[in-house]
Amino acid sequence: ERNLHPDASVDQCRALFLALGIERGIVVQPSAYGTDNRRTVDAVRELGIENFRGTIICTPSISDAELDALHANGMRGIRVAYPSADIDFADLPALAARVAPLGWMIQMSGSAAPDWLARNPGMPVPMMIDHMARMPVGTGVNDPAFVDVLRLLEQDNIWLKLSGPYYTSAVGAPFTDVVARVRALAAARPDRLVWATNWPHPQYAMDDKPDAAACLDLLLDAVPDAAVRQAILCDNPARLYGFVA
Repeated sequence: ERNLHPDASVDQCRALFLALGIERGIVVQPSAYGTDNRRTVDAVRELGIENFRGTIICTPSISDAELDALHANGMRGIRVAYPSADIDFADLPALAARVAPLGWMIQMSGSAAPDWLARNPGMPVPMMIDHMARMPVGTGVNDPAFVDVLRLLEQDNIWLKLSGPYYTSAVGAPFTDVVARVRALAAARPDRLVWATNWPHPQYAMDDKPDAAACLDLLLDAVPDAAVRQAILCDNPARLYGFVA
């Protein structure tokens, strides 16, 4: 049986970031750990809280004291998978109001996120849609679902993560069929996009991992403008995760 959740060490993360020229990063709580965020907190501490932040998974019952302690340890957001046994989209308004004073964000996964966000405008924290909204394979820039995402990005609290191109690519690396979508997103809201490796790609076996460099090359191909690249790779995540005032 394939092991889809092999160990991924801090040293491996450092080596990958060094190879890609990445100095700052976000450790996102893996779904396999559920609401036990201890390893994510430890990883941020080991990597260095001055250059790394974390995103947790929690239930609506998490206490304010727990949130404060997690904040002190570099956590800056909540990840909500869909579907999830831990938290439901319906819990988000109340939870967002609680973490807003901390300056946190909420990351939403699943293709249902754009529709929910469109029906619930005005959330008091930044709302991140991950993996380019999980557009179906073959989605074009004129597809109604993609147009809806572009329209959603007109709201100033909506963000989108340029990660996991393999989820929506029919051709594989270097994911040329996703370039047009990334280009359209960058043209629409370069100030609301962040790029991510999605390392260590836990849905892939050890002998079948995507090449992180190919994922980065996709962005470089789609976004030739140096200033826009700087925004997506550095300035935007710095503001979102609190690396700068």
